[in-house]
Amino acid sequence: MPDALHRLPARFLFSLCGSGLWLGTLFFAASLTPSLVPRGALLQGLLSGVAFALGYGIGVALRAGWRFLHLPAWDESRIGRWAKVGAALVCVVIAGFFLWHASAWQNSVRLPMGMDAVDSARPMLVGGVATSIAVVAILLARVFKAMARGVTHLLDRVAPRRVSAIAGIVVALMLFWAVGNGVLLRAGLRALDSSYRQLDAHVEDGLEQPVDPRKTGSAASLLRWADLGRMGREAVSVGATGAQIARFTGQPAMEPLRIYVGLQSAETIEARAALALAEMQRVGAFERSVLVVTTPTGTGWLDPASQMPLEYLHRGDVATVAVQYSYMPSWLALMVEPTYGADTARALFRKVYDHWHRLPRDRRPRLYLHGLSLGALNSDLSADLFDVIGDPHQGALWSGPPFQSRTWLQATRDRVPGSPAWLPRFRDGSVIRFTGQGHTVQQTPAPWGPMRIVYLQYASDPITFFETRSAFRPPAWLSGPRGPDVSASLRWYPLVTFLQLGLDMAIGTTTPMGHGHVYAPEHYVDAWTAVTQPQGWTPPGLARLKRHLARRIEMEALASSS
Repeated sequence: MPDALHRLPARFLFSLCGSGLWLGTLFFAASLTPSLVPRGALLQGLLSGVAFALGYGIGVALRAGWRFLHLPAWDESRIGRWAKVGAALVCVVIAGFFLWHASAWQNSVRLPMGMDAVDSARPMLVGGVATSIAVVAILLARVFKAMARGVTHLLDRVAPRRVSAIAGIVVALMLFWAVGNGVLLRAGLRALDSSYRQLDAHVEDGLEQPVDPRKTGSAASLLRWADLGRMGREAVSVGATGAQIARFTGQPAMEPLRIYVGLQSAETIEARAALALAEMQRVGAFERSVLVVTTPTGTGWLDPASQMPLEYLHRGDVATVAVQYSYMPSWLALMVEPTYGADTARALFRKVYDHWHRLPRDRRPRLYLHGLSLGALNSDLSADLFDVIGDPHQGALWSGPPFQSRTWLQATRDRVPGSPAWLPRFRDGSVIRFTGQGHTVQQTPAPWGPMRIVYLQYASDPITFFETRSAFRPPAWLSGPRGPDVSASLRWYPLVTFLQLGLDMAIGTTTPMGHGHVYAPEHYVDAWTAVTQPQGWTPPGLARLKRHLARRIEMEALASSS
């Protein structure tokens, strides 16, 4: 038995497909090249292992097609087997060469984002993790193959060979799907749902029920503090106060109004929207100058970096309303309940708009939409232009819009020729404009129209710039000049770039603020200024506000992580 165990690695090596090794190595090497977001060694190993397995699988399929055509095969002979060993050694050398360059490639992503360079990409760890992932994937594929063959042999007695072979593959697929989807996936979803539900109910240390009767969740509020959820309690408690705004501006300021309805505040979407409207009326939200209907992310989070700039710019004369639709991360919320967020955003906007529409035009606030990430996608779906065209709201600010966003897709696809996909110009710029790290929102040939829509997006944001078609063709944002924080070494590779961008989406919020999917308050200052036209601000005053907000957000982030 010990001798047999010692021989297993050699037997496994000799059993590998030569064409699979070559293609797997090419995919592995391409996976080490940079993409939009920096990757650590463990994640790089995971990505590279999956890439190798994908390339290997394609190579095996090509060999199967070769055999199906009864073309001559050489890899089963003694010479072929030793040639396979030689090919494996060459593949190791190629993989080592690319691993040696991995540090420089990662630094080409890190340095434009202001991150420290890495001395080593830890090639041994990357190689070890990638090898483990690839071996597990190959073994699983062989289990599937053995299962399909077993079913085929059983059916050979009662059916023609080709029929039994097809049936064997179908049965094996059904069994794998039943285990993967029916057992593992469902169990995982149940565990995640339970975990996030408990997290949503958790009351963070240092957050106390508001005593100000104008605050949502106070004793005078229509909404119970306990029902707001973890993100709702944070949204109404954390942020600039009227006193802080007045101290910074040196002018009188109002206490900003933040209305938030939690998922547990009512049983149905319509009931939550009705509660939001009633709470808005109670606290006087329609008496403010600026009213924002904002849609949270999947977890219910509202980014303080987006809220505070608006409140400072208008000296607290702002009311913000939001309704929670999930407590799970955005990707999971989309998987489990793909339409629930849009339905919630639509119900809230309809309630707010119907009341706002009936108010005297000279005594009602300016009405805006806002959302970040999945919130931007759902916010875009909340208002139908044909329903509001007779009395339109004043505009929207959507940041980090996911690549499926309806209006964003059209504006990007129909951009002015010559403008880059990561910072497009749409028609004459009178309705929709785009901005990023640089203050580019005003660089258009035409003045603003009655409705102003601004997209705040970074060229390095994979949530915005992921494309399913990147598996087979280069994304449009790779042609022409690159974004300011996108590596000049980034290249497109079939299938591999798709895998890279898929991983980038999962880690898009691990970048420094101002890059990836982490939006900085100083960039929100420019965007909100363009959308809402605050009065009384000079360029030096705006620059001072940006510095103040950047310091404040950084200090609050450090305090929460300590």
